[in-house]
Amino acid sequence: MSKIRHVPIAPTETRRLTSGEDVDAHRHDDHQLIYSSSGVLEVMVESGTWFTPSNRAVWVPGGTEHRWRVHGATRVHLVGVPARRKRPWGHEPAPVLVDPLFRELLIACSETGPAVSPEQRRMLAVLIDRIRPAPEPATMVPVLRDARLREVQAVLESDMTSSPTLGELGRRIGVGERTLSRLFHDTVGMGFTVWRTQLRLHRAGLLLAQGRTVTQAAAACGFSSPSAFIVAFQAAFGRTPGSLYR
Repeated sequence: MSKIRHVPIAPTETRRLTSGEDVDAHRHDDHQLIYSSSGVLEVMVESGTWFTPSNRAVWVPGGTEHRWRVHGATRVHLVGVPARRKRPWGHEPAPVLVDPLFRELLIACSETGPAVSPEQRRMLAVLIDRIRPAPEPATMVPVLRDARLREVQAVLESDMTSSPTLGELGRRIGVGERTLSRLFHDTVGMGFTVWRTQLRLHRAGLLLAQGRTVTQAAAACGFSSPSAFIVAFQAAFGRTPGSLYR
């Protein structure tokens, strides 16, 4: 990322946004929780794009270059966590489980502003203590560094309704199936099928945030049936798409 803004203190606030509004690339010395209470939140970091519905937030460790965008009219809740506090886990951005209690704590912290008073500091401490990584597999569309894999992605995104095999995609771009399979495992860290499901879920989530039905999103993103989409979505987010976007 270029022209990165440096904002030492991560803001704690609530923002009312319309679909498509975003924040450009920046970094904080503080850690931050970013949560969109409806629609879909995309948090873009160097390694890829995290995407979350309203039962997930994204934890962004201090010093991480990132930008974000929302899809669907929503409120975005930002909570800065002082850099001196111990990181709940790891040094990489990660999805956070948002259960009913965590949601209310996160919203309350964002709406009362930076933790200055003793009461605010206690509430922030409880919120931090409640941070739990999402139990499902990571929901990120990784940045593809290899030009051949970027060609594969371009072919799939040109017609998300189709389901070509990796061999068929290889013939389209002039690369062997085994070579592509190895590249996905070695440079992306996941197999082609898993990666394609992430890509489809990402696109389907954006469509749901725009008001499309589960059936329409499933058909537009290449799932074999609405039920197949529901199963994949629930495996990724722990809830059915209908329960989150109804």
